[in-house]
Amino acid sequence: MNTIQISHTSISKAIEIIDHLDDDALDATAEKYVEAQPVLFGYAISAGQEYENEQLEGLIIYYFCLFSEAFTQQGVNLRRIEEEDVDNFIDPYNEMLDQFFDEDDEAILEDFCDQPDLNQFIAIEISEEDEDGTTLDDDTATQLFTVTTAIVSLLSRAIID
Repeated sequence: MNTIQISHTSISKAIEIIDHLDDDALDATAEKYVEAQPVLFGYAISAGQEYENEQLEGLIIYYFCLFSEAFTQQGVNLRRIEEEDVDNFIDPYNEMLDQFFDEDDEAILEDFCDQPDLNQFIAIEISEEDEDGTTLDDDTATQLFTVTTAIVSLLSRAIID
């Protein structure tokens, strides 16, 4: 596991940047991050498509950009995630999720995805109301948790020390 943690400060800076982009700038930012990590984006968006949840697909794009920006704000270098990385990740990740949901033990998640500030951010995002008062339904919240935790875990594993 890497030793670099994405801080609350980097997350806050990323939110400030991503949330204030107009549609064109957001599209350009998404394109930049998709080009940098096409396999990761493909894996994340395909998960959204498998759930057949259109709302989830939009959220995945947003959080993919947000997390990519947070890693950028932290100043870390990332290697490109390859198909092999995703293939080697899926089974241990699904085993961790099963154990996490069975035992409801945060330590299981923290041990697997060594990004405590991002884990906390994800938990808050899926459980609290948006600024406009909307909340996610339980299925979408669980699906978003599953996909965003995978994104963060894979990005964290791609950090070049």
